[in-house]
Amino acid sequence: MPRQSVVVVLHDGDLPSEQAMAPVRERAREVRYASAEELPEALAGADVLFAYDFFSSAIPQAWHAADALRWIHVASTGVDAILSPEVRGSDVVLTNSRGVFDEAIAEYVLGQVVSIAKDLPRSWELQQAHRWVHRESERVAGSRVLVVGTGRIGRAIARLLRAVGMQVSGSGRRARTDDPDFGTVTAQEELHHALAAADWVVCIAPLTDATRGMFDAAAFRVMPDHARLINVGRGESVVTDDLVDALREGDIAGAVLDVLDTEPLPADHPLWDMPGVHITPHSSGDFVGWREELVRLFADNFARWVDEEPLLHVVDTSLGYVPTDGSRA
Repeated sequence: MPRQSVVVVLHDGDLPSEQAMAPVRERAREVRYASAEELPEALAGADVLFAYDFFSSAIPQAWHAADALRWIHVASTGVDAILSPEVRGSDVVLTNSRGVFDEAIAEYVLGQVVSIAKDLPRSWELQQAHRWVHRESERVAGSRVLVVGTGRIGRAIARLLRAVGMQVSGSGRRARTDDPDFGTVTAQEELHHALAAADWVVCIAPLTDATRGMFDAAAFRVMPDHARLINVGRGESVVTDDLVDALREGDIAGAVLDVLDTEPLPADHPLWDMPGVHITPHSSGDFVGWREELVRLFADNFARWVDEEPLLHVVDTSLGYVPTDGSRA
């Protein structure tokens, strides 16, 4: 007998399309849409929560009203906004949207690397000024890149950067020398040793107690002064004040920041105007159609839920991310 579920969709005013949600409505007993303020009332009696507003911090605050909740699906890869002590200590299954953003984020990283190495922003400025100025650029092939975070997105990044001739290595929980995508992976406790040999550092690590603030003054001091940091993981992995100091002191040459510990970045923040800094508004994975793809993934997982089949992309709440196997009944 299929489950008769009540589904709550947490939103910020931007609702998923009716067409994308149709497969869910067809198989759910009821679908409720709720803003952050409406969430406590909407959760009463509901067994499924779709966190379409994946930036929201409303779920921990409304947890007292979750009297029947059994499954939360988050429309993002990161789940740190959801993982309150109450959620971690509960039996509620948590799944994420692993896989949706892999290739798009990898393309973003490659695009930033090529743009910086070839100084494309300056070329555009010169064109706008109608100036013909000959310049030389850096080679991408042969440069060394350390990808910090060896999950699916990190692997997609590694494969794409390796394809253009970059020397790729990884930093993860466990050291190894035979990884199919990274070749050599350095254990996290040896991060500083790995940073010292990198021309480019890409952070795509999940936010955990071990990764929060991992890029601090000490980390920047060991990086070569020509190195660039690209953060497409979590803003809280970087100590922003230390990054500003490192850029001012010339400890590193630049940074690409798609995520920051404060979003939006305040208009008067020094990072906006620092040479070598490129800022984008948490959009590295946002390809045309990404919202529909997120809903489709939830709908596919909801069909599994209704039919009592194993769910995809189950988060280990003790780790804060999906382990290698990522499914469970």
